[in-house]
Amino acid sequence: MSEELEKNERGDLFSKSVRAGKRTYFFDVKSTRGNDYYLTITESKKRFGTDGKFTYEKHKIFLYKEDFEKFIEGLNEAIHHIKENAPEVATNYSSGESKGSDVSFEDLGT
Repeated sequence: MSEELEKNERGDLFSKSVRAGKRTYFFDVKSTRGNDYYLTITESKKRFGTDGKFTYEKHKIFLYKEDFEKFIEGLNEAIHHIKENAPEVATNYSSGESKGSDVSFEDLGT
């Protein structure tokens, strides 16, 4: 059985991954048994365990087409708020790490 046929049987129709620093986001278009399309958005982060091996921590949301407009509207409003109100923070986007000030534990009073 071909990989393409297996994908269609599982309901996967389209997939786009976006690497963003230490995270990867997956946007997957799937279909229900009734051939209704929906979107899953998965955030995946690589984590190292105490045993030295790594695992992936994943968080997933399901977004159905009847909710697309309200979701996009809310997302755009939240992004606009952040762009207009968030304080400037120097970041290194290539590594996904923030370049904040150096703080030692002594500075925190611990």
